Amino acid sequence: MEAVKQGSCAVGLKSGTHVVLATLKRSQSELSSFQRKVFKIDDHMGIAIAGLTGDGRSLCKYMRNECINFRYIYESAMPTGRLVRQIADKSQVCTQRSWKRPYGVGLLVAGVDSTGPHLFNTCPSGNYYEYKAHAIGARSQAAKTYLEKHFESFPSASLDELISHGLRALAASLSEGELTEANCSVAVVGRESAFTLLEDAGVAPFIAALKEEEGAGAMQAEEPAAEAPAEQAEGAAAAPEEPAAEGGAAPMEAD
Repeated sequence: MEAVKQGSCAVGLKSGTHVVLATLKRSQSELSSFQRKVFKIDDHMGIAIAGLTGDGRSLCKYMRNECINFRYIYESAMPTGRLVRQIADKSQVCTQRSWKRPYGVGLLVAGVDSTGPHLFNTCPSGNYYEYKAHAIGARSQAAKTYLEKHFESFPSASLDELISHGLRALAASLSEGELTEANCSVAVVGRESAFTLLEDAGVAPFIAALKEEEGAGAMQAEEPAAEAPAEQAEGAAAAPEEPAAEGGAAPMEAD
């Protein structure tokens, strides 16, 4: 579980028609490339990982094989919940064997089947849960706070709005630096659209829109602060001067 908490943040959220995954890509040094955190499982399903990348690739390979076998036998796509349950069972077995270690990776599984869009989270302990929106990884609590404030608008949100919400939640988890098209990935799957990964140029328009909103918000916050001193100065100039008080008491008349 600690490996999941130390992994780079991953965010998932769903509407009535789509599921969106957004992840931060982490590099070991300035000279290395970014590690992939989003993987396609099938046309209707994909995952985002937080934790040990090697364990994530191993589970990804297992999930792909299960989808291929299911499609070969039943000639249809594998239900998302069924595959998630198999992953949970596989993870739980590792907690009962002395010669095995638990998987050090958490998964956000996004999929669409006959019952609609789904978002699941699997844990190394073997537990799994379905969510409307969720975040895992380092500093994910900040992303969860954003999602909790806005989740009521997700079911009716358009795809572009859903992606923007995912990127805002991801940006909230950053302790330093800023969100760029180079250090984040977005994946989308919908009822009528296959699993699609957006990187670099695909994410750039959403990042640009996010920065414009932040700039506009900063300007609006500065305007009231600048108006307040001006109003105080005008009030001081318009205040009337108090008349000087007449000094001394009236002299007494002589008898």
